[in-house]
Amino acid sequence: MADLTVSLGRLKLKNPITVASGTFGFGREYASYYSLSELGAVITSAVTLEKRVGNKPPRLAETPSGILNSIGLENPGVEHFLQEDLPYLQRSGATVIVNIAGRTVEEYRAVAERLSQAEGIAALEVNISCPNVKEGGITFGTEPQMAQRVTASVREVWPGPLIVKLSPNVTDIALLARAVVEAGAEILSLINTITGMAIDPETWQPKLGNIVGGLSGPAIKPVAVRMVWQVAQAVDVPIIGMGGIVAVEDVVEFLLAGATAVSVGTGNFRQPTLARDLVGELDEYLTTHQLTTVQQLIGQVGKGGDRWRTCV
Repeated sequence: MADLTVSLGRLKLKNPITVASGTFGFGREYASYYSLSELGAVITSAVTLEKRVGNKPPRLAETPSGILNSIGLENPGVEHFLQEDLPYLQRSGATVIVNIAGRTVEEYRAVAERLSQAEGIAALEVNISCPNVKEGGITFGTEPQMAQRVTASVREVWPGPLIVKLSPNVTDIALLARAVVEAGAEILSLINTITGMAIDPETWQPKLGNIVGGLSGPAIKPVAVRMVWQVAQAVDVPIIGMGGIVAVEDVVEFLLAGATAVSVGTGNFRQPTLARDLVGELDEYLTTHQLTTVQQLIGQVGKGGDRWRTCV
């Protein structure tokens, strides 16, 4: 077997396969298919200061090679998470990364401060990039100064590894990346969904109750790979890449582009065991290509030459 362990700064993972926030709940639904401890990490659905009911339905619309969603960060709130969901994840043996969100800088800070008092959380992922909420979310993720404010405020109260999730809905994602790294982000995750819209040609009505939502799935993968590569050139911090991963070849693309780990999102809906399956398939890929460690893939786009072609 190849060595699949990766280091994202202080965050050590047994393998680079994680699950994207908002696509895995808090793990219970998928635990009937496999042990959550088999993954590199479970990234939870967003946790906010108070309970949120989310956007009005319809919340999902299928598109060619993907889906639009406008869930609106529905979640039971941080206290429920600490009392019910975190203990469950700890018992599962999973490495737990908690995604947090808020309407204001103060709410982000309050959630992070509350979570800092708990044990068993490996890292926080700060969601400043959700495209389907009217307050916070993407507003923070598209303005460098606001992104810095949120990041710096969370950094002051959260002592552990800090991940910031970037929005693709910007002119220059490298500019945002540099801004949050300067404010204390140790790891970046990208990309979140791309803002989109769908209209029913029979009713002439938007297919989503929120009118617009976030597009995810294989349709966005080329954009995601490009942005991971672009950010990897701009900042010297580990990256968790995501966007349309449904096969081991997709995982390899993100790693070659500069990601140290990846997150599986929409693919979980189509194939509930996908993330677990990709762990084994990545090991097989490395063996087939005569590689002993996943580290030999990271950031190596354009450097393979004839050596790799002879292994295929």
